[in-house]
Amino acid sequence: MALIENIFSLISMRSFSSLWFWVVVAVYWSAVSRSVLGAPHDMIVRARKGDAQNLEDLHALIDITVRRKLRFTRRAGHWSLAFNAALMTVIVILAVQYGLELAQALLLLFVPMIIVRLLELRLAFRIERTNLRGPALCRALLTHRFWVQAIGVLAIFITSIWGMLFVMSRSVLGS
Repeated sequence: MALIENIFSLISMRSFSSLWFWVVVAVYWSAVSRSVLGAPHDMIVRARKGDAQNLEDLHALIDITVRRKLRFTRRAGHWSLAFNAALMTVIVILAVQYGLELAQALLLLFVPMIIVRLLELRLAFRIERTNLRGPALCRALLTHRFWVQAIGVLAIFITSIWGMLFVMSRSVLGS
C-alpha cells in the first residue's frame, strides 16, 4: 500500500503546481516545433539552400509521412474525430462545469495540440493536391513551423497565466 501512496504522491493531480505537468508542456512543444511532417528543421534549411541530397531526402521523407497521415485520415478519420470529440467534451465539462484542475490543464494542453494537428493535416492535403516540390515545399514547411511555434508560445503563455491565477486563487482561498 505504501508503494501506491508513493506513486500517487509523485504523480500529483495538482497539475499547475506540479513539475511533471510543466515538463510535459515543455517536451511536447519542443518536439512539435522541432520537425514538420517528420522532417527535421535542419534538413529543411539545408534543402532550401540547394543541397541536392538533402532535397531528395526531404522529398522522400515528406512523401512517406504525407501518404501515411492521409491514409489514416481516409480510413479511420471519422472514428478518430468521434473519439477526440467525445474526449474533448468530457474534458470541457470537467474543466468548465466542475472546475477540476487536471481537466483544465488537459484542456489547455489539448486545444492547441488539436489546432496544430489540424494545420498539419491541412498541409499534408495541400502537399498531396499541389504536389509541392523544391523551394515551394521548403517554404510551406518553414511557414507551417513558424505558425506551430507561434501557437506554442501563445499556448504556453496562456497556460502559465491560467495556472498561476489558479494556484494563487486556491492558495488565497485556502482550498
